[in-house]
Amino acid sequence: MDLRSIGMGLAFAFMWSSAFTSARMIVADAPPLTALALRFLVSGLIGIALAAALGQSARLSRASWRGVVIFGICQNALYLGFNFVAMQWVEASLAAIVASTMPLLVALAGWLIFGERVRPLGVFGLLLGMSGVALIMGTRLSGGVEVLGLVFCGIGVLALTFATLAVRGASAGGNVLMVVGLQMLVGSAVLAVVAALTEPWQVTWSARLFWAFAYTTLVPGLMATWIWFMLVARIGAVRAATFHFLNPFFGVLVAWALLGERLGIWDVVGVVIVALGILAVQWAKVPGRA
Repeated sequence: MDLRSIGMGLAFAFMWSSAFTSARMIVADAPPLTALALRFLVSGLIGIALAAALGQSARLSRASWRGVVIFGICQNALYLGFNFVAMQWVEASLAAIVASTMPLLVALAGWLIFGERVRPLGVFGLLLGMSGVALIMGTRLSGGVEVLGLVFCGIGVLALTFATLAVRGASAGGNVLMVVGLQMLVGSAVLAVVAALTEPWQVTWSARLFWAFAYTTLVPGLMATWIWFMLVARIGAVRAATFHFLNPFFGVLVAWALLGERLGIWDVVGVVIVALGILAVQWAKVPGRA
């Protein structure tokens, strides 16, 4: 893995993790699903415009269209939709930690449902990661965390896990930005319908809302997704997914730095355990490394 790939992986992990803090800022002043639908609309249109300017086509293969629909619904509408609603009640750091367990859940589902062989290092990583999650959840629950918000975060990461399993092997066929933009428009359409039926239009306009919305739209929403696709094309999905072990660190760190969220000793211990578990699971998948 060269330095450019490492830089791309670090950038992706930081951008992805920081989205929870900016989302927490947004839902403090705006209805979550409406804001998310608008975010995806803007990101999607920008992505498609840039893709068209680069000569990318919307004429995709059947597998690519399936990925667009599945990811648009499961990742953008369900995963992020449930997380945005949940962050009205739970801290951004906790939402980031729950979401970062996706690689563990993918590995666990592949083992239990699809009968995929898991090396001893992978099994150790699964057990280690889940124990870290249990430690953090036990600490937060005893501290009075909102259970409904935690459940919504759990539903969201399960939707993302399903999407990841469902479209394994699907390729963007060189139309990376076009696929990203189309996925976001699918998510925007689904969320707009739900928001219109369930949310009132109540917005507290502020500079923080503007900058948080602009950041989450352009950086985690568009740039991080594009970098992820490029990283996968460069080093492969297995090696790229190794960078997920940084997500708990960055998620907790950004929330602590920008929102002043609590960071207890057991949170730190739990994050380290989860990160090591994710790293072990992903490292076990790299040929010749287990």
